[in-house]
Amino acid sequence: MRPTVDRALEVCAIALMGDVAPNVAPSYRQAAVMSAAVLLSSVREELDRIAERRIEENAALRGIFASAASVATEPALAARLAEAASGRDRGYRISQLDADNDALRALLVDLHAHVESLDSDAARALEARIWRELAASTERRRLSLGAF
Repeated sequence: MRPTVDRALEVCAIALMGDVAPNVAPSYRQAAVMSAAVLLSSVREELDRIAERRIEENAALRGIFASAASVATEPALAARLAEAASGRDRGYRISQLDADNDALRALLVDLHAHVESLDSDAARALEARIWRELAASTERRRLSLGAF
């Protein structure tokens, strides 16, 4: 048998919820054990989708930047957008995908601030696209357990 990370997290969460927590006192320690079990369950869920979500999000941001380069009126920003739009993720390690996502999101903030200062139909359309992506990104990150 080859144990998977997914299965190991599931077994730990079940043990904490079903065996450990009921036998812990006082109640605040029991609540802490249950919180740890919920956290492990959330980590398990996120682990399964983490790379796909980041790759999808990075691609969506690059797509926005590809169309935004022609809308930006600041040459330096337009150049950064064009460069980011033609970029690729450096690898599939989560740390690499996270670093790429952080850089793309920082550029999105700069773009969003710039677009809000423009008065054109193209700027409003781009702003709406940015908001749609932010909503989609939030939905992609939603955990089935909800907030805990």
